[in-house]
Amino acid sequence: MISIYTKRLHLRNVSQNDVHVMFDYRNNEICARYQRGQIKDFGEILNLIEHRKNDELSIDLPCMIAVALKETSELIGEIIVKPKDNIISLGYTFSYKYHRQGYAFEALTILHEYLHKMAPEWEFISFTECENIASIELLKKLGYKDLGYVPSMDSQAFGKWTTLVTEKKFV
Repeated sequence: MISIYTKRLHLRNVSQNDVHVMFDYRNNEICARYQRGQIKDFGEILNLIEHRKNDELSIDLPCMIAVALKETSELIGEIIVKPKDNIISLGYTFSYKYHRQGYAFEALTILHEYLHKMAPEWEFISFTECENIASIELLKKLGYKDLGYVPSMDSQAFGKWTTLVTEKKFV
């Protein structure tokens, strides 16, 4: 069970109650513009939630984390954690209704602290579209280093707590 609190947020497991909000923001152009391969069909989102509702936060398996308002439990976004080969890859989508209010920074800051305590030697990597200025600025604010453009992924790579070996993979 995933349950991490911040001042304003609750990071928790996804639930069937999240489907309508997730469907809304995943199908909104503001959010969807930079998301490749993200499920947008209502039935497929329901299946995804069913598959991911019991995820555990660990360095052994990927997980999906719901980011919800602490006061109401309303879903405002999601974070995907993919651990593999001593690297934790993070991806995130936040509802257009909650952009530019510090929620993504708040959620990712506490999650970084939590994961870094679990795996202090592991590196963190995130990828974003080159045009996604808001995401790029968020990653920089979180302490990520720009590792350069990765042509095979058509994305900009950012790393935190990375080694020179990992950084050379992306330069």
